[in-house]
Amino acid sequence: MSAETDSVGTDRKTFLRNAAVAGAGVTAFASLPALARADAGVTSADVEILVAAEIAEALAVTTYTNIIEKAPFFAHLASDDQGYLKAARQEEMSHYLLEQSVTGKPSPFTTFYYPPDMFTKAQTTLNVLVSLEDAFIAAYLVGVRRFSTPDLRVTAARIMGIESDHRTLARVVGPGVSPQDGGPIETITGIQGVAESVDPPNNNGYERTLAWTQISQAIGAFSRSPPRTQRPKPASIPPSRTHSIPSHQRCLRR
Repeated sequence: MSAETDSVGTDRKTFLRNAAVAGAGVTAFASLPALARADAGVTSADVEILVAAEIAEALAVTTYTNIIEKAPFFAHLASDDQGYLKAARQEEMSHYLLEQSVTGKPSPFTTFYYPPDMFTKAQTTLNVLVSLEDAFIAAYLVGVRRFSTPDLRVTAARIMGIESDHRTLARVVGPGVSPQDGGPIETITGIQGVAESVDPPNNNGYERTLAWTQISQAIGAFSRSPPRTQRPKPASIPPSRTHSIPSHQRCLRR
């Protein structure tokens, strides 16, 4: 996936000012005390990882929002499946805000490119969504490996666990896709390019590292230019719904 800079996407100040954390997202955010500020001992290498995480979370918020607001299959899902996707968006927004509170920087990318059928064909949507969650899991595992302090590593592990939940829930949604939208979907192809049965949805005994050991590998995956033969579909970070945001300027305590 590739991204364009802020001049093409939604204004960053609007994105942050209107950032929403509601429902399950508020619970998740409130239960995760904030990281220390960058001027309180966070290294430049830590900030590099956190900025990469912001890119991932901005991409996640953009993806979930466009699924919820544009994908025809979403309206035909059962209410609990719709709820999974809405809660995932809220949780990704909470992760973004937490990371941005440390770096003091917004995501450098605010527009992302998707396959042409990303928000019209449910199979493509779920393939890409699971691929993204695979990548997010691996990126946070780099943080577990590379962050400079135990508090940062524990926080990365806690967020990685939520990304793992999201991957599983995306696979749960597959069989619930309506026949009129190409369902039920019984196999989903993630980042490894192999179609995997959605039964069971939690099919990993151990999370996949994708052999990533440096955060630059994750950034490369998030910002890779599409082949010239493709006509990728752009989507920008959406203005988020306004809700109260819990205080997130306290130092992290395990």
